[in-house]
Amino acid sequence: MAQKEGGTEQGSVKTADNLGAKAMVGAPTAGGGVVVEVREKKGPLRAAIPTMPFPVAVICLFLNTFIPGLGTFISAFTVLCGARSELISERGVCCVFWLNVAAALIQILTAVIMVGWIMSIFWGMDMVILAISDGYRDQGLPQDV
Repeated sequence: MAQKEGGTEQGSVKTADNLGAKAMVGAPTAGGGVVVEVREKKGPLRAAIPTMPFPVAVICLFLNTFIPGLGTFISAFTVLCGARSELISERGVCCVFWLNVAAALIQILTAVIMVGWIMSIFWGMDMVILAISDGYRDQGLPQDV
């Protein structure tokens, strides 16, 4: 992870959560401290987004773009079919399913004022990003995409 060159360590921070955030190990920050690890804290709705196969994620993004909430609603059923999520270990499959259904309902109900439509598109993009990062993890390829 880190290499010692001339007394200084250089490398990138290990990102177990596929954050894409990088920092130099041992590099000073604006506050004078040193960055050791960067993690994104996700709320329960966001953490409940399932990791699906890439084609299914693209279909859900397409549906979310044109009919807000529909792709999110379909993704809820992928949880029942075995799709993984960060929250399943903590809350169980049923809770993650209902959280995804709740996210879909929020998107549908707030689509009238454009908030739900935008949220729906971002939700679909997150599904595709999770599918891509999971594909790289399964193949053992570097995740610096």
